[in-house]
Amino acid sequence: MMRMLLTGADGQLGFELRRALAPLGELTACGRAQMDLADEAAILAALDAARPEVIVNPAAYTAVDKAETDRDAAYAVNAVAPGVLARWAAANGALLIHYSTDYVFSGDKAGPYGEEDAVDPQSVYGASKCAGERAVRSGCPHHLILRTSWVFGVHGGNFLKTMLRLAQERDALNVVGDQVGAPTSAALIADVTAQLIRHHHARPDNFEFGTYHLTAQGEASWHSYAQRVIRRAGERGFPLSLTAEAVKAIGSDQYPLPAKRPANSRLDCNKVMRAFSLSLPGWEEGVDSVVDQLYALSQAKGTV
Repeated sequence: MMRMLLTGADGQLGFELRRALAPLGELTACGRAQMDLADEAAILAALDAARPEVIVNPAAYTAVDKAETDRDAAYAVNAVAPGVLARWAAANGALLIHYSTDYVFSGDKAGPYGEEDAVDPQSVYGASKCAGERAVRSGCPHHLILRTSWVFGVHGGNFLKTMLRLAQERDALNVVGDQVGAPTSAALIADVTAQLIRHHHARPDNFEFGTYHLTAQGEASWHSYAQRVIRRAGERGFPLSLTAEAVKAIGSDQYPLPAKRPANSRLDCNKVMRAFSLSLPGWEEGVDSVVDQLYALSQAKGTV
């Protein structure tokens, strides 16, 4: 039975990772109360107590706009803490799985980004995640860095759930249409993570460590993503105040935010699919599944 430690267990991705990792062995799931990633002593104490063979680190400072004025906090969690985890993993022979983001790129490339493309973060959040990647690479040779994008799920706050709520409150909606990426479900990321751990456990001496891109396949703008959410919600029976066709596409210059978003968040996932014989689903499948689950939960609570 493998011993695993999960950070950020109360977060959107952590919630799904608890489900996916539990069958693999003994899982120590740490939320902020059990491991404050801004406190190095707390990190080391939790690691020493659990003695994990695999460390899975989805915890992150993800308030992208707030990070612009809260730089120290963003770097403490996104850059310093991964380095602490990496050094402990290296000293104790553990595998470290760390998650990163499309925000490490500028977003100016015409096509999808590959793992070897130069990083050029345009925000404090992106720069802090980029620094975290460097800390993991330099601190622990046995690591996986999984870059993903536009994550959503049943648990926690995310764009999908915001669109679903607004579609029940408003009769018109404007959504940015000139930023493109791949909406990726937390459940997909968690399931693939479990598969990678199984690969490592089966072939520890013949395992391809390093950086991989991991998203659902295909691409969407925030606008077309919102339309898919609303269209599926209508099909399921949510009481909506607008249709998908009533969602208007606007330019990102019409919706200014403190932190710059990449115009192109597309990530090429061929490397991870080849290395681990994976077939990744289209982004629409994950969106439909989460909308369906939210509808079922609403029915159970009597709110639909």
